[in-house]
Amino acid sequence: MSWEAPAVIVVIPAYNEEESIRGVLEKLKAITPDYDVVVVDDGSWDRTAQVVAAIPGIRLLCLPFNLGIGGAMQTGFKYALREGYGIAVQCDADGQHPVEQIPALVARINDGSADVIIGSRYVADSDYQPSVLRRVGKSLLSRWIDFLIGGGVTDTTSGFRALNRNALAVFAQNYPEDYPEPEALVILHRNGLRCAEIPVQMSPRQGGSTSIRPQGALYYMVKVALAVLIDMFRKYAPPGDRG
Repeated sequence: MSWEAPAVIVVIPAYNEEESIRGVLEKLKAITPDYDVVVVDDGSWDRTAQVVAAIPGIRLLCLPFNLGIGGAMQTGFKYALREGYGIAVQCDADGQHPVEQIPALVARINDGSADVIIGSRYVADSDYQPSVLRRVGKSLLSRWIDFLIGGGVTDTTSGFRALNRNALAVFAQNYPEDYPEPEALVILHRNGLRCAEIPVQMSPRQGGSTSIRPQGALYYMVKVALAVLIDMFRKYAPPGDRG
């Protein structure tokens, strides 16, 4: 019996991304025509939903109000699990993530390297240059998570990730609400799943604005650091579907 690659869906959370999302979706259709795409519009008040709806072949889920990135992504994960996809790829709507490297993420899932493959800005030299404050914050957060769970993940805040069905089942049931990427690593660890990284080249945001302002960076760091510590002691019910 020949091996058949699992179906892949790209999940894109979007909140007021009308300026950039068309370019991301058109690039996806050109580079990964065999992958399905679902956009989760997280209560946008601009024309994000209208832009997506006008592009043939793109699935659109509209949340009635803004839940935040965690709620939007969990909606996408639940949809992917329910519809039987074997792999889900998380990709931002702002144009920062390199769509052309999605097949590389998927290939590493297919070869069994890990349950989650993260596109990292730091695992190899790149042109990505965050601000000094962000660079220090991300470094401290990575060290804290590595101290708690090991694994040596360099880019704990990267939202460019591919997940197999085991990880999908975990995140469909348990996923953090705010700034979820670092906490998600702890949840995976507590459920016995593995993460690995590949180097990627990120781009500047193509439109809109980031949700994390410089003045909120310290709050973000403290909140996430405490949240991941709490996650280490939480009890998690076993996921219902890992098949």
